[in-house]
Amino acid sequence: MIQFFHCGSIKQLEPIIRNPLVNHICFTGSVAGGLAVQEVASSRVVNVGLELGGKDPAYVRDDVDPKWAAEEVVDGAIFNSGQSCCAIERVYVAAPIYDAFISAAKEILCGYKVGDPMDKSTNIGPVISRRAQQTIAAQIDYALNMGAKDETPVNVSFQNMPSDGNYVRPTLLTNVTHEMAIMRDETFGPVIPVMKVSSDEEAINLMNDSEFGLTASIWTKDMAKGETIAQKVQAGTVFVNRADFPSPDLAWTGWKNSGKGVTLSRFGFEQFVKLKSFHLKDYPN
Repeated sequence: MIQFFHCGSIKQLEPIIRNPLVNHICFTGSVAGGLAVQEVASSRVVNVGLELGGKDPAYVRDDVDPKWAAEEVVDGAIFNSGQSCCAIERVYVAAPIYDAFISAAKEILCGYKVGDPMDKSTNIGPVISRRAQQTIAAQIDYALNMGAKDETPVNVSFQNMPSDGNYVRPTLLTNVTHEMAIMRDETFGPVIPVMKVSSDEEAINLMNDSEFGLTASIWTKDMAKGETIAQKVQAGTVFVNRADFPSPDLAWTGWKNSGKGVTLSRFGFEQFVKLKSFHLKDYPN
């Protein structure tokens, strides 16, 4: 039997984690929450699966149509107001198409509408809480104070968001660096920070320059090159020419501080069962 709990405190979970009737623990949440669960569970011999934070990168190579890539990346970054564990949270674009990509991203953002999620014409609704809204705003403000440039286009719905709700304006940032929280810490909101890169090697190094490793995406015409780069990226799932698409037949797992254990696929099923061996020998006649 599988049970699930929504809670806001490790104190609520502690007696459940320590209960001997619980023979497997699968936690989804923050890194801090996962570490707390793991610490409590360390008093027992019990399996713990953790699905934690992410700072999922996208790398756009110079062999693709920048408008096509921008459409895909913008959608992967701000779908569901950026509230997806595998949403694109930072973008690296090859120098030769960088300007065209930014121009295309601006044009695409002009077509999005922020508003009431019950309105069928709305693309972007509110984020989950006031705290999330404040965290996202703080990351944006810090980046701007550090020299980032806000290149979000003029959009009537962005300037006139509903007053009732935790709305965040979709934001396109350039001139960002890895010294900024917007490129290091999980944002979980509709923000697209973009850096220019000069080579595949620079892109790989920047993609791996993170405590997280949930998913990553590579956008290229050259599938062989895409697979080669994917091998070097430190993430549990690497997409080529798509993003934010968990596949039920593939293992879903995090590297580094993004977690441990597996869900989805047969590997995920195996996490929820215990192995047992039977050694039988016929009775002698």
